[in-house]
This record gives sequence, structure tokens and C-alpha cells, in this order.
Amino acid sequence: MPPKQATTVAEKLRLMSGKLTAAEGKLMAALFANYPVAGLGSITDFARAAQVSTPSVLRLAKKLGFAGFPALQEALRAELSARLQNPIAKHERWAAEAPDTHILNRFASAAMENLSGSLRLMDHRSFDAVVALIGDQRRRIHVAGGRITGALAAYLVTHLQMARPGVSLVPATQSLWPQYLLDIGRNDLVLLFDIRRYDAGLFDLAASATERGAKVVLITDQWISPIARLAVQSLPLRIEAPSSWDSNIVPLFMAEALVAATVNACWREAADRIAALETLADAGRRGR
Repeated sequence: MPPKQATTVAEKLRLMSGKLTAAEGKLMAALFANYPVAGLGSITDFARAAQVSTPSVLRLAKKLGFAGFPALQEALRAELSARLQNPIAKHERWAAEAPDTHILNRFASAAMENLSGSLRLMDHRSFDAVVALIGDQRRRIHVAGGRITGALAAYLVTHLQMARPGVSLVPATQSLWPQYLLDIGRNDLVLLFDIRRYDAGLFDLAASATERGAKVVLITDQWISPIARLAVQSLPLRIEAPSSWDSNIVPLFMAEALVAATVNACWREAADRIAALETLADAGRRGR
């Protein structure tokens, strides 16, 4: 088995969201508004930002299994460090802790743990809300990703274009983004993939799209991209693997799940479009 993944503070909060008091819910919202940095100041500042009392902060820390607020902050600082891990540091950590089994088995175990952990923590209401946004054909959809996740963005666009109109891929070349921003309007949907070490350019794209009235949806990791503070919905997923790089297996699963759910929700329109596409493809194969 691979090294056991630690549950992040954000994951603990999502698991317990139904058991939080009103004050604790405000603290969760304040932390998620700028995760994890919002929780790294003084306890007084954190309580003030959430408009609750300092004893509420202490009660939340203990409810999450920490001895107190300093222990919760220590966990948040560790997450901030994990966000910034480069491929060499990741390889050294996994190599030091790896059991004596074949890499295929270790990677498969990590991938299955990522998927099961992500599904265990997934808020189905958030997933359904994202599907409703994607399925609304009055909205144009613009999809982008980072240096690695750009491939996931392209994959998602290819499938969505077969199911509905108005879907475009924002190119990886950031110098071309201004002209794409010109076409992003009010109530459009901008769907972004952003995992650690987060892409500052994608954050700027999200901020500009928000200023133009678009809604931002984020697919991210367990440490949560800063874009989350701008997004109307975020889908955090587990991505660690016994590798120098993070695994995109679960983000790819999420992309396919979103396509499947969108097609099911809009089947009549999607079926007509898919049939027309097949007709055009058949004509192309016949040389017309």
C-alpha cells in the first residue's frame, strides 16, 4: 500500500458540515474564502473575520480532532507546504516511504484511494449544480487548464462539443487570452482545472472572467486552488501518487462524470446533436 494520505482540514470540515453549529459554519466559510491562509493569523483575527467569538474557534478546532487552535494552524501550515512541493521533493518523500511492491501495484492502490477518498468527500449538491450550469445551453462555456491539466481541459471540451453547442477551449498560450476574454460575457461559464503548484495566470483569467460577469467553476485538489475564492462551485479531488507528479486520474474521472451527467440531464437536445454529428462524420468518411 502507498503511504496513507492525511485528511486535510478542508476535508474534515466537509465531512462534518452537517454537524456544525451556525458559528462553526461561519468559520468554515471564512476559512474557505481564502484557504488555508485565512486560518494562519491570530485566533482573534480569524474569529473577527467570521464574525464569531474566539471560543467558537476553539470549539471548532476540538470538534475537528485538534488539541487546540495552534494544532489546527500547524496542520494548515503543513498543507501550505504540501501545495508547493516540486516533483523532486515529491519523489523523495514517496521513495522513502514506499513499500517493497511493484510500482504498478503502488500506483494502482494510490489511484483507488484517491478515487474512493474523493467520492467519500464529494458534495453531490455541488456536483449537480455544476451539471446544471454546464447543461444550460443559454450559457457559453470556456474551459482552460494549466501546463498539465490543459490536456484534461481539451478532453472535456471535445466531449462537451459533441453534446451541446457553445463550448470552447481557451488555448494554453496565455498571450492569446485577451481576445478570448473579449468573448466571455455575462452569465457565461468558465470551467478551470487547477492543481498544485497553482497557475497564477489561471487565477488572473478567473478574476477577469468574474469581472465580466461570468461564473467560474473550479476542479482542483485537496489543498484547494486560490481560484476557489472566485468560483461559484469548486470540486476538490485527491491527486497524490507514488510519483514525482500528481495523478490526474480522478480529475479525468470527474471530467467524464460531468459529461455523462450533462448528457443524461439534456438527453433530447444531446441526442439530436450527436445524431447530426454522426451524419456529418459518415459523410466525411464517404468523401463528401
